[in-house]
Amino acid sequence: MKALTATQRLQFHSDFTLDDAVPLVPYFAQLGISHLYASPILKARAGSRHGYDVVDPTQVNPELGGEAALERLVAALRQHGMGLIVDTVSNHMAVGGADNPWWQSLLTWGRRSPYAEFFDIQWHSSDPLLAGQLLLPFLGNDYGVALKQGELPLAFDAQQGVLQVEHYEHRFPICPLDYGWILAQSPDPRLQALAAHFTALRDSAEPLADASPLHAELARLVEEGADLQSALAAFDSRAEAGFKRLHLLLERQTYRLASWRTAADDINWRRFFDINELGGLRVERATVFEATHAKLFELIERGLIDGLRIDHIDGLADPRAYCRKLRRRITGLLAKRPLQAAVEHFPIFVEKILGPGEHLHRDWLTDGTTGYEFMNQVSLLQHDPCGEVPLTEAWANISERPDFAEEIRLARHLVLNASLAGDCESVAQALLQVARDDLMTRDLTLGAIRRALQALVAHYPVYRTYFNACGRPAEDEAFFQQALANARQDLGEADWPLLEHLERWLGGQPWRSLPPGRARKHLRHACVRFQQLTAPSAAKAVEDTAFYRSARLLSRNDVGFEAEQFSAGPEHFHNESQRRLRDFPDNLLATATHDHKRGEDTRARLAVLSERGAWLASRFEHWRELAAPLRATLEDGPAPSPGDELLLYQTLLGSWPLDLETDDEAGLRQYAERVRQWQQKALREAKLRSSWSAPNEAYEAACAAMVDGLLLDPENQQLRQSLADATQLIACPGALNGLVQTLLRMTVPGVPDLYQGNEYWDFSLVDPDNRRPVDYACRRQTLDDGASLADLLRHWQDGRIKQTLVARVLDCRLAHAELFQRGAYLPLNVQGRHADKVLAFARLGEGQRAIVVAPRLASGLLNGAASPLIPAQNWDDTRLILPFTLSPATWNGLFGGAVVSPTRELKLSAVLSEFPVNLLIEHA
Repeated sequence: MKALTATQRLQFHSDFTLDDAVPLVPYFAQLGISHLYASPILKARAGSRHGYDVVDPTQVNPELGGEAALERLVAALRQHGMGLIVDTVSNHMAVGGADNPWWQSLLTWGRRSPYAEFFDIQWHSSDPLLAGQLLLPFLGNDYGVALKQGELPLAFDAQQGVLQVEHYEHRFPICPLDYGWILAQSPDPRLQALAAHFTALRDSAEPLADASPLHAELARLVEEGADLQSALAAFDSRAEAGFKRLHLLLERQTYRLASWRTAADDINWRRFFDINELGGLRVERATVFEATHAKLFELIERGLIDGLRIDHIDGLADPRAYCRKLRRRITGLLAKRPLQAAVEHFPIFVEKILGPGEHLHRDWLTDGTTGYEFMNQVSLLQHDPCGEVPLTEAWANISERPDFAEEIRLARHLVLNASLAGDCESVAQALLQVARDDLMTRDLTLGAIRRALQALVAHYPVYRTYFNACGRPAEDEAFFQQALANARQDLGEADWPLLEHLERWLGGQPWRSLPPGRARKHLRHACVRFQQLTAPSAAKAVEDTAFYRSARLLSRNDVGFEAEQFSAGPEHFHNESQRRLRDFPDNLLATATHDHKRGEDTRARLAVLSERGAWLASRFEHWRELAAPLRATLEDGPAPSPGDELLLYQTLLGSWPLDLETDDEAGLRQYAERVRQWQQKALREAKLRSSWSAPNEAYEAACAAMVDGLLLDPENQQLRQSLADATQLIACPGALNGLVQTLLRMTVPGVPDLYQGNEYWDFSLVDPDNRRPVDYACRRQTLDDGASLADLLRHWQDGRIKQTLVARVLDCRLAHAELFQRGAYLPLNVQGRHADKVLAFARLGEGQRAIVVAPRLASGLLNGAASPLIPAQNWDDTRLILPFTLSPATWNGLFGGAVVSPTRELKLSAVLSEFPVNLLIEHA
């Protein structure tokens, strides 16, 4: 099997199965991919388009073709020496509905269920209505209304032999201990006799085992005509007696049915962020770890999986312990793999968003992250600092929104008091219990703790920290102290002492310093709950709120980005590359993911606007003036708001298709549909004038009408043409940026990760737009064409130029694997008139060397060129100063002819004469 040199991410679902990928394997191999990188493959909810809603981790998803299809895909990969990395979900499972057997068992038997401890549930709630019960916020109506209107009918599943309450797609099982009461309502003596057996389960030592034959008997009797319908009719809640009877039956269950709106405040189990249909798992428990990973471990041992990507690592109680345990467990399996599937090392990557100044902990024993931080580093490199002031001022003046830091603070308080209010209250209650355990702090009130907690979380500079039994790790201390200092500014002096207590409780006082017992248990629980709160609050506030509220330039708003930082120079990029080589040389390098807000080339094109900040600010005013007739006036203000209007213009500039003309009615309609889909999500995520929980239909309709009017109405041809012309101005330099980030991803330390289909231009928007079907037939054909560089440049809009860059550089990586995997990284000195427009570095290995040269902030040098190639003469005297001498006999460029002369200088006019970027490689 090939060494891990490049991955290709594929999103599997019912319309693109494991078998659908089999005939594509030769193409991926030809492209230079060493490993496919699959979205989750275990059984997910029916119809899932992403696979993160797993309902049964013990089998490969039948919708993807099942285990047989996986074996066929792996066999095809092995024929080309390729491997398979699989995304896995350790933090949560899909709940609700009727398709998760573990969850249904939990609902049926409560704490008697073998899966009662699998899910992260707080059984001891302070709410008397939830004493020993699980809140199920799945009802479309308030509980009483749903009951009164007959929306919770008691029904019988003949296949399973179980009684359950139905509500749309949900099935709420009735505990068999209560079947006796239900069956006794039937006049049928056979069911009455069976009722006694169900009632006797209350005295059974093994009620779960003893119930199984009774379910089978009930199913048999009903099939033979036993009158169960009379019993069910007695619980018809549309009648007064049935209403009381069904309510009493439901009150006896281990769950409490409630409106979906109660989840934010009353939830007593951990979810994935604020999604009611995804329940948190307690994977830190050995039994849960083994049960949820058993199928993966089997597939690894059989040699069918060659690497893992761990989703949402920050949701786990103890990421470090989990990763180390996973590493040990997998290492023990490697010796058992078939000889033909033997691997020296099994890579494990974690989906981790790193904050400013944060780096992945090395003692987790992982191979690195999935590469969000690399996306950010490339983006910073491609933004011109000169654009920061004019674009910041334009955004502030037109939108009248606060700066990004304040947007985050406001958004954090919003989510902590809305969608995550219950989670926040759970942490406050845990801290109150810690306070009550100490005589010196028992007078602290819940209200004061809650205020201090919210202020601390609102200012957390990273997604989470990693306290353990020994307290706060040294790597985390600065982040915690920064949050404390900023929280103090938000609180009155009377609450400052609370922050001192939080500093001590949350990792300042190691819980192992306390004697074993209740106080230690309470302190540990509070620390874990706190850390499981900061990550979702950051994600919901930053990614899913502030990114849609603040937009001085949308290319700086993406997952894992530090949007407050506008740009950074080559030195920062070089430093991070050298750090990665030292700490995580196999870290994935992504420029697009299934979670990104905008496609990689959408961002690259928008970054050009940082070089033309003043021009863009003037364009905003012009477009707003032309769009005045498209704006509506509603009771709550103009529609769209100025900020939402600027978001729309930037989105159009970044995603306007290269082949879309302003008179192409069919193309414009298709594009308008995509933009409207993006816009609705953007408006609801911003939570300013609309939201997912309370959609403002009038506002959304007015905003959608602007999209249609702008793109489709003949009366707005001037505005449409002006936007199209602006897009045309930045399209070429945007493509240059796209080629540069593609080259950097494949040549700096780390493992390049390609997202499905992005070997062509990617002008997608947020999901589901970035998960549209890929035309692989076209890509396979063009890869075989072998077009000349001149032809690729003439027709750069069709995407073949990017595909050729990918294929040639990945082929070079495969031929010089050790050089790019472990070779030293050396920044190169650039001198001359446009030295600030170049990024250059060398990779140095044993007897092998490479030089990478790429323009940056160079749209001015294109000077209206018809392709992304900067005319050679425009480089003037710009040159690389090398630390070694080149020999024309042993060096050649992947993109260009004789560019090497026996000197320690390389002229950019020669190196970049035939192609926008270049890679020079030393050959024997």
